[in-house]
Amino acid sequence: MLAARLYGKNDLRVENIPIPEINNDEILLRVKAATICGTDLRMYSNGAAGADGNSPLVLCHEFAGIIEKTGMRVSGFKQGQRVAVAPNIGCGVCDLCVSGKSHHCGKLTAIGVHMDGGFAEYVKIPAAAVRLGNVTPIADGVSFEAAAGNEALSCVYSAFERYGVNPGETVVIIGAGAIGLMHVKLAKMAGAAKIILNDISADRLAECVSIEPSIIAVKDNLPERVLEETGGAGANVIVTACSAAAAQRCAFELAALDGRVNFFGGLPKNGELVLLNANTIHYRQLSVTGTTRASHSHYRKTLRFIAAGLVSVDALITHRYALSDIHKAFENGMSAVGLKQAIVF
Repeated sequence: MLAARLYGKNDLRVENIPIPEINNDEILLRVKAATICGTDLRMYSNGAAGADGNSPLVLCHEFAGIIEKTGMRVSGFKQGQRVAVAPNIGCGVCDLCVSGKSHHCGKLTAIGVHMDGGFAEYVKIPAAAVRLGNVTPIADGVSFEAAAGNEALSCVYSAFERYGVNPGETVVIIGAGAIGLMHVKLAKMAGAAKIILNDISADRLAECVSIEPSIIAVKDNLPERVLEETGGAGANVIVTACSAAAAQRCAFELAALDGRVNFFGGLPKNGELVLLNANTIHYRQLSVTGTTRASHSHYRKTLRFIAAGLVSVDALITHRYALSDIHKAFENGMSAVGLKQAIVF
């Protein structure tokens, strides 16, 4: 089979390798779509622990496909079934896993991060993932591309559950990428009266507006525009859907009394210390949250959103490539061309 394997920093090679063999408790998946996310780009740019010339790694944790084969002891799944796979695998027995928070398990492993992932014609789904609920059937009418992109949507929904949006509220989202637009879609679904989307790229803002025309797109002078749109009160919710310290600093100044701020985008290790005005948080009674990853419950719930037509993901996938063209896909992803890049088989 063809697979894209990371050998080290900026060293991604498309190669012919053997199709994985499965045991009696595993599933062999024929990949139909795999999407690129920021984690893939960071691993490509910085290298990944354990991925080297002796043990290259097939990247991608956002993928969906058709079951090619099931092990003899696998129940609940069958050959030919369309499924999507949540990548994070907890130990299954710790308190976090038992409480439904396996995505925060201290022994977490992830497909496409710690073991071979979806940038290949076939991927092996390990027994723990089969047993712990990582594999989810795809409803009729849901594309493989949308099912692959659901992993990102589930992470956005995890954040949405924390900050919440009430009907009639004003929401500001900083970062006009696929993630930012997913926050937009959930805010719109919840009944936000105004959704202000900010980015330094006029092209990305225009692309987002073409998908969601109700967005108020703002490139410059964000604080002034937020005050203007809210009659001086500020926004009820601010989400930093980008990896920028400046966005985090700015978020508090945009918030109304009793506002909610969510740090969705993490910061690079050399820039993770941010100077904040604590009095703004204190006197405006702000709630500040951070979120990362998603539970299997989030993953299945957002797949249902897609199937019901509540949230459309297909339009966010602006570029599609064959696996042989994955270097072009990564180049466009690194250059912020379009919104979401997908490898289709």
